[in-house]
Amino acid sequence: MNSYKANIKNEILNFQDQENLKKIILDIIFYHMKDIVFIMKVENNDTFRYVFANEAGLKKAKLDSNYMGKTIDEAMPSFSTQDLKEHYQRVLKTKEPVTYRDSLIEDDGKVFYGESILTPVMDANDHIIFIISVTRDITQYELKKKKMEEGQQKFKSVIDHNLDAILSLDNRGNILSSNPSSYKVLGYSEKQLKNRSVFNLIHESEISKFRNIFSKSLNGYALELLECTFIHKNGKHITVYLKTVPIVINAEIKGIYIIFRDITEQYKNLETIKYMVYHDQLTGLLNRTALIKDLDQSIEKAKEKQTEIAILYIDLDRFKYLNDTMGHKVGDQLLRKVGERLSSMEGQSQSVYRIGGDEFVILITNVTRSEVSGYSSKVFSHFDVPFLLEGQDYFITPSIGISMYPIDGQDTETLIRKADSALFQVKERGKAHFQFYSQEMNVHIPNMVTMESQLRRAMDKNELMLYYQPQVDLRTGEINSYEALLRWNNPVLGFVSPGEFIPLAEDTGLIVPIGYWVIEEVCKQIKRWEEKGLRNIKIAVNLSPKQFLQPHLVEKIRAIMEKHKVQPEFLEIEITEGAMQDTLETLKILKQLKKLGLSISVDDFGTGYSSLSYIKQFPLDTIKIDRSFIKEALLDRKDEAIITTIIHLGCSLGLEVVAEGVETEDQVQFLKSVSCHKAQGYLFSKPLSSEEMEETFLKTS
Repeated sequence: MNSYKANIKNEILNFQDQENLKKIILDIIFYHMKDIVFIMKVENNDTFRYVFANEAGLKKAKLDSNYMGKTIDEAMPSFSTQDLKEHYQRVLKTKEPVTYRDSLIEDDGKVFYGESILTPVMDANDHIIFIISVTRDITQYELKKKKMEEGQQKFKSVIDHNLDAILSLDNRGNILSSNPSSYKVLGYSEKQLKNRSVFNLIHESEISKFRNIFSKSLNGYALELLECTFIHKNGKHITVYLKTVPIVINAEIKGIYIIFRDITEQYKNLETIKYMVYHDQLTGLLNRTALIKDLDQSIEKAKEKQTEIAILYIDLDRFKYLNDTMGHKVGDQLLRKVGERLSSMEGQSQSVYRIGGDEFVILITNVTRSEVSGYSSKVFSHFDVPFLLEGQDYFITPSIGISMYPIDGQDTETLIRKADSALFQVKERGKAHFQFYSQEMNVHIPNMVTMESQLRRAMDKNELMLYYQPQVDLRTGEINSYEALLRWNNPVLGFVSPGEFIPLAEDTGLIVPIGYWVIEEVCKQIKRWEEKGLRNIKIAVNLSPKQFLQPHLVEKIRAIMEKHKVQPEFLEIEITEGAMQDTLETLKILKQLKKLGLSISVDDFGTGYSSLSYIKQFPLDTIKIDRSFIKEALLDRKDEAIITTIIHLGCSLGLEVVAEGVETEDQVQFLKSVSCHKAQGYLFSKPLSSEEMEETFLKTS
């Protein structure tokens, strides 16, 4: 090999032997090299003359067949020779190989990147007589490098412009880098954060909790803390929502990112609103949510101590008549005064709740049946004194239905239902007295047996139908989402109110097959609309609490969507308060639904288990403000404050807020003023059949 190289060198030095030189060079270039090759003869230390170029070189340099013997200046345009000659001059100056990179635009508009090596060939007197240029095509390498650099710049841009604070940490928790949002949240500059331990920024009471997820993240897990307390530079405590993400480089974890958002104000709102979650806004009494929670806890204690519990379900006689004749304002005054009187009876083992309308509940623990009878008589005595309303005295009497643990039931739902059944019997038998539940009492929904029999065959007979109520974007007036509403038209019973057959379906378990029927019908309809050219229509479907907790719910929904080829972005799942009692189970199911790509909304927000205390735990997309708040928004400052707070909180957490039951233009203007996203109600449209919905969509799209 060495003798071969020496032979080549001698041949080059004996430049006069052109034919032999060309033979050797061509043999090497055409049979052993794919790179671009030029050989330049050096004259007078500043002139470079072409003596050879291979085929690739001729093509790239765009040299004609007469290039041989021409100088660089003669063979190429002057604007492209300056840089090239400078590289050749460096070879003459250093007498060492010179490497450089350049690029050129080819005829097809693509950019060619090359890396060239200029190698001097010297004579016996150490004078450079030839320079051999070999250029390698590095276009793909440069394009990949450029793409990587662009990706890095995009990644850096995402971090630098992210509204969330982001810190990168090494494996010991020292801060390697930070973004501008972190300076704003923590009060420190980039220089002050650099190399600082993140543990010095966290409140001592939270360090153990943070260290736990930090360690797990170093093992490859992305985790979150719903609440973590950081300390601002000025000493102020900051509540943040925090996520950790492992930094993985070449399959090795080099540290973690922590991404956090200042939720101090939202947290204060949550603390403030906790009162609202468990209290009725009109009377200040505890509400249905509080009743269910308290009754659950009371049953557990009663099991341990083997004591009894009583539920007094109270309804005001002729309240609807008074409310209709005197107006809602007077009706609300009466409800407040009734709440005050019932509360004045409270003792250590009694709690009073308003669960809706003119219905109140008293929960008494550690009590006997005879004691409950005496207590109920005292309730009536508190109504002997008239209520002063608008300067006039009004006498109101209560009706009371009573159930007792453990004889009438051993769970919350059963006890409340049986107390309600007892109350119904009181109403049927003349009102104004109390009645304990007994096994002989029938369920109080009229024609219950007939209705159940008819409902069991409703799907087979195509008696069930779906209507769709539009949700209007209050900013643009556009409609691209609807809520699916179930209706039942029976030849025997006529149109049956959902308020009658839905509870029956829940009690009998029919709600489960009906619920899957609804999901399948909605998916079919979405596909039909898509085939008709009506695209991007999003439909919200309500899941009952019983169906929500069914095994294999997610798998069945996935199967239905795949069967009808429905994209998940066009289907929204609505859950209600009853589905959220078991927080851990709810969270697991919601996460599975989110993995399908479905969006999740909470219906009747703020009235029950669908409360603000869960908004930070569940992966929600939308909250729907209950119509009861909207109805009184312009009349009651408390309802106005609740709506404003819910919307502010929803917007702060990135959730869409939909107001239900909108019926007046004044309500719309109020909702717009507090930045509510969407609204639905009879002001905009009644629930529509699929055909009517198609017409409406075409008009508004």
